[in-house]
Amino acid sequence: MCLAGTPQQANSAESGVGFYLLGSKGPFAAVLPGPGVYFQNDVYFYSGSAGASRDLPVGGRVIGNVDATAYIDLATGLWVVPTSVLGGSLALQATVPWGGQSVDASLDAGGILGASVSDTVFTIGDPVVGASLGWHNGNWHWTTGFLVNVPVGDYQKGEIANVAFNRWGLDINGGVTWFDPKSGWEVSGVAGFTFNGENPATNYTTGTEFHFEGALTKTFSPQFSAGLVGYYYDQITADSGSGARLGDFEGRVAALGGTAGYNFQLGQTPVSTRVKVYREFAAENRLEGTSAYLTLTIPLGVKQ
Repeated sequence: MCLAGTPQQANSAESGVGFYLLGSKGPFAAVLPGPGVYFQNDVYFYSGSAGASRDLPVGGRVIGNVDATAYIDLATGLWVVPTSVLGGSLALQATVPWGGQSVDASLDAGGILGASVSDTVFTIGDPVVGASLGWHNGNWHWTTGFLVNVPVGDYQKGEIANVAFNRWGLDINGGVTWFDPKSGWEVSGVAGFTFNGENPATNYTTGTEFHFEGALTKTFSPQFSAGLVGYYYDQITADSGSGARLGDFEGRVAALGGTAGYNFQLGQTPVSTRVKVYREFAAENRLEGTSAYLTLTIPLGVKQ
C-alpha cells in the first residue's frame, strides 16, 4: 500500500528542485486505504549532476558543474475519515521532511565558471499538508487531491544547499489505478500541476510545473509484487522576478526504473514495504541523476 499525496521532487526551477517529489507515487497510487489512521515513512535518496554547460539558479547565485546529493526522511500521517464524502473516501494528511543535502559547484561570473563552492546542510524542511478524495468501482480506482507547501522550515538564506523552499506552493493532482486481483496485474497513472509562490529571500518565482508518474506491476503472492515505474516532468511556464537571472529557465526530465513490494505481519499489525529506484534521462535545465525510495506503511488504528 502507498499513501496518496506524499511530497515529491521536480528538479528544475529555482535551486533545481520543487516541493513535489517526483517518483514518490507509484503502484496503487490511486487506491485509498479504508477508514482509519495510518503512518507512512519514506526514506529518499537522490544523487545528480549538471555539467559546466548547464547553469542553475541556486540561493540567489548562478552555478554550474554541479554535483548534488540529498538524503531526506519524510514522515506522513494520514487519516481516512469514516464517513462518505461525495460518494467517496476523504483522506487528510500531513508530512514533515527532515534530512540533508550536499552541493559542490562552480560559481558563474559573467558566463565563466570560476571559484569552487561547496555547502552541506542537515535540518528540517517545509511541512506539507493536503487532502484527497478517492472512489472505486470494480477493478477501477481513482483519486483527486491537493498538496500545500507551508514555508516554515529552516531555510538557509544565501546558501546553495537547502531542504526548505521558503515559498508557498500548491499542487493539484488526479490519478487512476486498474487492478485485477485474479491476474495480479496493476496499472497506475497520476498527473498534476504545481503552482509556486515567490521566494522573498531571492525575489524568484518558479513557473508552473507539470508532472506525470506511472507504474506497471504484477502481484505474485499476497506478500510480494514487482514491476516498472517512471515519471515525466515539464515546466510549462517561465520563471519570473528580479532573481530569475537565467530568464525563462524552463526544464524537463524523464525517468524509468523498477520497484518491488513486500508485505508482512509484525505481531497482529500488517506492514507494507516498497523500494523504488529511478534513473533520469533527457534532462534540460535541471540535474540528471538517480533516485531511490524505501517506503514503510503501518496502520495505527483502522475501523473494522
